[in-house]
Amino acid sequence: MEIFLMYLKVFAVGGALCALGQLLINKTKMSSARILVCFMLLGALLEITGAFGYMKEFAGAGVTVPITGFGSTLVKGALEGAKESGLIGAVTGGIKAAGAGLASVIFFGFVFALVSRSKSKKI
Repeated sequence: MEIFLMYLKVFAVGGALCALGQLLINKTKMSSARILVCFMLLGALLEITGAFGYMKEFAGAGVTVPITGFGSTLVKGALEGAKESGLIGAVTGGIKAAGAGLASVIFFGFVFALVSRSKSKKI
């Protein structure tokens, strides 16, 4: 029963983030890129304030898998890098923290580009 409740929390929080994104798409004139940046900045802001850790403890992948998790990872790496070596560490720390995720996205994007065939939309 405990695992079911964890799945329910993950689904509820992840679904709420997706629903918020869909509402922004439907009700505003914001582009998809602006919405993604807003969600990434939301994750960064939550990490700076310390609220992201509590959300992560509560919802797990429901909050870390969306782009909010990427913003949090960048800020966490930048803060750790700044503690170690100042301004340069702040810049390189975020890149180091998110490096594995970025590398896997590039790799799998390349693989799927080789396997898939693009099609033009018919208007």
